[in-house]
Amino acid sequence: MDILFVGDVVGSPGREMIKEYVPKLKRKYRPQLTIINGENAAGGRGITEAIYKQFLEAGANAITLGNHAWDNKGIFEFIDQAKYLVRPANFPEDTPGTGLVFIKINEIEAAVINLQGRTFMPPLDCPFKKADQLIEQAKKRTNIIFVDFHAEATSEMQAMGWYLDGRVTAVIGTHTHVPTADQRILPNGTAYMTDVGMTGPYDAILGMERNAVLQRFLTALPVRFEVPKAGRKQLCACLIRVDNQSGKASSIETIVINDDHPFFE
Repeated sequence: MDILFVGDVVGSPGREMIKEYVPKLKRKYRPQLTIINGENAAGGRGITEAIYKQFLEAGANAITLGNHAWDNKGIFEFIDQAKYLVRPANFPEDTPGTGLVFIKINEIEAAVINLQGRTFMPPLDCPFKKADQLIEQAKKRTNIIFVDFHAEATSEMQAMGWYLDGRVTAVIGTHTHVPTADQRILPNGTAYMTDVGMTGPYDAILGMERNAVLQRFLTALPVRFEVPKAGRKQLCACLIRVDNQSGKASSIETIVINDDHPFFE
């Protein structure tokens, strides 16, 4: 099995990249499982039901979220019916939605887990202990377990990678919007990358309009951040090759599409 994972989709520029390139990536690489992080897809904060369905139509099998999961209030109207939408599992027990979904493709089942870090982030239940619980649950059905770890601190991301090495197929970080160059297979067969990067505006700052962010740094005054609607765009993703029986990863390849790294079919 090959797994395609596309990093944080930011606003309409990110959604345009999904619509244009995910079908092309699926034709080129033929992944059996495609996962998209969509927690910034609606104007940079949250996701809507329409966007969720658009991602499925573009070829996603599962959509993960993060700390902005609840920013678009309409999510409460559909999250419990959205069986391929995965929010951080370490929110309190009575939180709507689910942090683990199973995807069945050609008689092969895979588990997709979403977790959120706690360092420099809102206080949630321990993601490490929650990972233990969900892996035990998932192992009853499959050895192919993908973890999107949505966290701020690179140290916490690396800690999760080492903690889960050999127990899951992949631990891929999201949230910082900056792709890291540390993709590798850990000693016990887990694919790891600290942050896969962002899909959205290329000439922005973490997906937000540059001048507003600069104004915040220069003045320390409150400034409204908005996603630029025009300009160059990018897509960041990774492709993971997996042994179907053991669930261990054999390779991880980064994919970056922008004006400096054009896509070739």
